[in-house]
Amino acid sequence: MEKKMNHKSKSIHDILPIDLVHIILLRVPIRHVARLKCVSKLWCSLISDPDFAELHFRHSPAATTVFLKNGAMAYLVNLDENDASQKEVSPPFEKKPHSDFEVLGSCRGFILLRRHPHFLVVWNPLTGFSKRISHSHIVRRLKYHGFGLSYSKNLHGFGYDASQDDYLFVVAYRDYERQEDHLECLSLRTNSWIDLDAVLPSPLDWFDHNSRGLFLNGAIHWVPYCLKDYRDAILIFDLKERTFSRIYAPEQLLISEYPYPCLALLGDCLSLYCDNYGSHTTQMCVMKEYKVHSSWTLYQIPCKAFQPLCLSSNGDIIGKGDAFSDKRGYLIYNVRGDLLKHFKNLYCPILGADAVYTESLLSLPSDIKDKDKKKKRKKNCM
Repeated sequence: MEKKMNHKSKSIHDILPIDLVHIILLRVPIRHVARLKCVSKLWCSLISDPDFAELHFRHSPAATTVFLKNGAMAYLVNLDENDASQKEVSPPFEKKPHSDFEVLGSCRGFILLRRHPHFLVVWNPLTGFSKRISHSHIVRRLKYHGFGLSYSKNLHGFGYDASQDDYLFVVAYRDYERQEDHLECLSLRTNSWIDLDAVLPSPLDWFDHNSRGLFLNGAIHWVPYCLKDYRDAILIFDLKERTFSRIYAPEQLLISEYPYPCLALLGDCLSLYCDNYGSHTTQMCVMKEYKVHSSWTLYQIPCKAFQPLCLSSNGDIIGKGDAFSDKRGYLIYNVRGDLLKHFKNLYCPILGADAVYTESLLSLPSDIKDKDKKKKRKKNCM
């Protein structure tokens, strides 16, 4: 009887070594990890550690969640092939209603939003953390007041510079009154804007009115609105070196017939895709090795106006189907073009997905510093 009582009185930490608990927690899906803080003070301390958040993010599978604006609210649509679901979330704006906002991108669990008239909000929907930044100095330079509006040509992108542990928002825009192009970069670590006009490579007329870049391998990538030359296919801005370069388009993509390709990220690979109106299919070229031209591989998806979003855990292609056909909704195809699944009942607006999003427990570097300062103050006061 006494042996049974002693066994029952043991805590989980007596049974499992702390190193093993750490390994187990790293393998728990991120959406469930936050709830486990309530198990014990030790677990709460482990999960709250910035190093744990970074390690968990590195072990996390590829993103299969899409962040979609829906009026004043937004949806997180999880497109995992075995567990498709959606959740409504409320953006962290102080004043309501707040339908007048724009999604500028996502990076490492953070969503970047633009709230009219002139401020940005960085938000982690999983942890609830948010931070507001002004960009009023850019708005003052613009004749049409707001780089998200259709008359203001611009490039923008949200990414992470691992060498400085810094999240950066890059924006290139046209000053119409002076007919000048400007390039600026916002550092979230220092809360300051950096003028990079000197390295802007070409006129913004090459790009769409509101061209959002995609972050991969420490750089932001854009594709011109109308592709006129294979050599001008993808513009790259390296966040560490603060320099531009280009990637050539694949010859398999017939730009003379389909000059309006779009850019997507499939896992860790860049992809260019465009409609083949004659055959009612979507041509998709995937660069399997980054910056290796010979690695471009052509796929045909038997769906008109298919928009690839991400890869499933099995390496299948998840995307949006044609909004004006029986393939409306989210579709999963294998690389041979076979339709594996069709999700019809999830929120799927006619316009494109706002951002493919990876959940994380990460904090902004400046937020981590603030927490450390508060801890030191508490120790000093004790």
